[in-house]
Amino acid sequence: MDVRGLLWFHKLKIFTTGHRPPRNWLLLFFVSVFVLIALLGSSSSGAFNSGIAGFKPEVYTNYRRLKEQTTSDYIELKTFSSGTSNLKEIRLCGKEQEDYVPCYNVSANLLLGFKDGEEFDRHCDVLQDQPYCLVRPPRDYKTPLSWPVGRDVIWNANVKISKNQFLSSGSMTKRLMLLEENQISFHSDDELIFDGVKDHSRQVAEMIGLGSDTEFWQAGVRTVLDIGCGFGSFGAHLLSLKLMAVCMAAYELTGSQVQLSLERGLPAIIGNFISRKLPFPSLSYDMVHCAQCGVSWDQKDGLFLIEVNRILKPGGYFVLHGNSLSTNEGSFIEGFAHKICWNLIGRQEETLVWQKTTDPQCYSSSTQSVITPCREEHEDIHAYYQPLASCVAETTSKRWVPIQNRSSDSHITPAELEIHGKYFEQDEFFEDFESSRSALRNYWSLLTPLIFSDHPKRPADEDPLPPYNMIRNVMDMNARFGGLNSAFLEAGKSAWVMNVVPVNAHNTLPLIHDQGFIGVLHDWCEPFPTYPRTYDMLHANGILSYITSQGCSITNLLLEMDRILRPDGWVVLSDKLEWIENARTIATQIRWEARVIDLENESDQRLLVCQKPFVRR
Repeated sequence: MDVRGLLWFHKLKIFTTGHRPPRNWLLLFFVSVFVLIALLGSSSSGAFNSGIAGFKPEVYTNYRRLKEQTTSDYIELKTFSSGTSNLKEIRLCGKEQEDYVPCYNVSANLLLGFKDGEEFDRHCDVLQDQPYCLVRPPRDYKTPLSWPVGRDVIWNANVKISKNQFLSSGSMTKRLMLLEENQISFHSDDELIFDGVKDHSRQVAEMIGLGSDTEFWQAGVRTVLDIGCGFGSFGAHLLSLKLMAVCMAAYELTGSQVQLSLERGLPAIIGNFISRKLPFPSLSYDMVHCAQCGVSWDQKDGLFLIEVNRILKPGGYFVLHGNSLSTNEGSFIEGFAHKICWNLIGRQEETLVWQKTTDPQCYSSSTQSVITPCREEHEDIHAYYQPLASCVAETTSKRWVPIQNRSSDSHITPAELEIHGKYFEQDEFFEDFESSRSALRNYWSLLTPLIFSDHPKRPADEDPLPPYNMIRNVMDMNARFGGLNSAFLEAGKSAWVMNVVPVNAHNTLPLIHDQGFIGVLHDWCEPFPTYPRTYDMLHANGILSYITSQGCSITNLLLEMDRILRPDGWVVLSDKLEWIENARTIATQIRWEARVIDLENESDQRLLVCQKPFVRR
């Protein structure tokens, strides 16, 4: 055995340090020798090196497919030798669970005593019906079309809306989209819009004193929460103006607004105004938009309007369309808006616009405001689905900055970053961006048929290419400072990122929103509030270690990831070797194509890169 052989065998020995030799050590030895011979025999060949000519990794060095495969073979061999090689694939769920969303079960909630609308709310604490199976796609499911074509044309079989629902949905819906034999077409292109969305956007801009909606950005409007977004047409238009608009709508059994929006590649999340706070920090959005959104704003003594006030930035706008002030609800809104320090700045036909005060002292005035500043225990750290509160947060915070005072720079400035300085060192922020930028370049090189050359081609693809247009909806499950989001923007990728901050991690979500990104707090021991098959890529650094530290199951986490991942979607996880090995075993059980990749440093960090197959019935 030459020097390289001894080195390889030494590495294999290190992997098993601390474990007793398996009983079938002879099998282990012979297979090891076989793999060693294959490794040495192939090392003299330049075929693989020529296959990656031009690729100069910055984060991952000495990456060789055969070396990686050797590691994979060892992990499988280790599993076999420990007597657990016969791992069974996790079964597929039944047809009735094709669109299963955990934590939303109206009939079960009624039996448990929830009422007054709370039966439609999210109740993960009483979750009892979560299946231990893989949610499969509908029989006629097809891979979504690449962006931007997929924004305007989606496959009818991929969403829950039926032909009968479409035909009975009213004239407005028929103007918004056309139902063809197996497709739904939307009118999002600026030249084709005739449904009033563009006119509505311009009208709102004029009502806040702008010459055109193209001036929203300069006026400080960069993030918009569109409540009850319909089929996403308003959000699609705002995205064309470089604004980040996220649709939020209640869970629906059929004809889901959130599912349709995500299928089109538009940001969306399930959420409602019933009894709990939204999973956003205070002072998150520049505009909250409601066009016949179905919220009864006069209920619960105005708590829903107070919640809107909580997430609105100083100087931000609340746009209400289609609610007549001649009704009891309208009269209540008009009177209550004044009491929470909003000024009515525009009224045209069915559209009204209020502006939140920029003066935090307004909430200390007993002559006007009906809400007072929150005590410390009601601040942002407790915003994760906590009961609605009749107070306003962050009035003494450095984050209380009117949106009109923002820099016109598309990046957060050092002065704006300083506002968050008490929570972290600025070097951490820039290091997060630099590492994410470098990693993203390598991800795009890794997510190619070079890694999964044995993976079948995507349906209708003649020659698979790197997924420059295959990835649109991205989730960063442990977003830290939003570095991956920044990297996507800088690289010019036509993707958006849902930045998720775990509830027990350091709360960086205010900084993420202040950069003009979107994100939510989430407890990864619970399912995520979205429909199945709604993300193209899931990324996380350290999420496996985190979930283990919380005493929760990695298997349940990966099952949930599989539920929300589209067929042919990608997973990139970075963590310690022991957790990566564990996750890789589970990934095999749920049918993912999985590869472990070494990083350049000498640490025990590894990458797990997976692709979810297109499972046919």
